[in-house]
Amino acid sequence: MFDRLRKALAARKPAGASIATPSRKRPPNLFEAAATYVSASVEDDEDGLAEAATWVSPEALTFGINELACRAVVALARERDESPESVARALLGLPAAG
Repeated sequence: MFDRLRKALAARKPAGASIATPSRKRPPNLFEAAATYVSASVEDDEDGLAEAATWVSPEALTFGINELACRAVVALARERDESPESVARALLGLPAAG
């Protein structure tokens, strides 16, 4: 039943309106949107930024970006054997906490 509804809704969309690639069976989740958005930002890819921003709500995208930042800082801190605070401050170019 849901498959028929999904196909009917897809048929009503104008050509090129789909945000997912043709090989995708589901829309991107908030973590995929965050990863794409951040990667596009690093690469100055305006089209990628705009596309990823349409995949989820602005609030969900903000949450996903925050979660990505937290996980990246924790991973770098473990890799460098430093505290997450010192890694975060270094990444932002801030002086070490005193």
